[in-house]
Amino acid sequence: MSHSLPRLAAPALLLALAACAGAPQQGAFLSSYEGLTPRTDMVRAGALDRSDPAALAGITTVRIEPTVFSPRAEAKAWMTPAEQTALLREVDAQLCFELSERFEIAGANAAPQTPQVRAAVTEVIPTGRAGSAASAAAGFFIPGPIGVRVPGTLGGLGAEAEMLGPQGQQVAAIVWRRTAGAIGTDNPSLSRIGDALQFVEPFADAAAAAMTPEDHTPRSITAETDPCREFGARFRVEGFGARFITGLYVPEVSAARPAEAAPEGDPATQP
Repeated sequence: MSHSLPRLAAPALLLALAACAGAPQQGAFLSSYEGLTPRTDMVRAGALDRSDPAALAGITTVRIEPTVFSPRAEAKAWMTPAEQTALLREVDAQLCFELSERFEIAGANAAPQTPQVRAAVTEVIPTGRAGSAASAAAGFFIPGPIGVRVPGTLGGLGAEAEMLGPQGQQVAAIVWRRTAGAIGTDNPSLSRIGDALQFVEPFADAAAAAMTPEDHTPRSITAETDPCREFGARFRVEGFGARFITGLYVPEVSAARPAEAAPEGDPATQP
């Protein structure tokens, strides 16, 4: 009988993860929603996307516009200005990290015809702080990377992005949504935007994948040439350590460096 437990647990875990992939809703932000088709390779997120391979093949440089809230993003009504700024900056950071591995990132003085990437946050579901500490405590008694979140703690994120070509035409787009799972690897957080911040990276990864030219060669990036260094380190050791010790996602050491914390005179912060 004991040998059947792993076989029973695996389907249950997949069902729990699939529950995180809520249907994404259009946020009235993209220049066009025509031609979007469901992504079938995602388990924990729901997404619709489209790409124009021929148009993407000729794009080597992009300009990343500052992320905004969608016109239909009622979510920001409950968020403080500091929470709104932190979330938008994390989207800017993760898109920069992902896209810079595929394209040269143009500065503020780029030519008007430079292809641009636009993104918007369309939905933010608050993370329940009261139960997150209990979830973290429970994690100490569950061996392995899979944790359990108590009811009322599960937050989420909805976002969308597009790339516009030299003539302003849409060459790639994505509509994406994910909510935290009761069983899985999503860390609880004492921050109301903890889950949303954690899900920015997989959103940016999915967006960049939709915008990636076929047979592209990854770009080499060093600390000295990193166009995204104003956001801080790409791999945040302090955040990983905090999660390992406390079982919690801690934005202060896990999210992008605030704009005011960028070193004065850093070339990456200059136009």
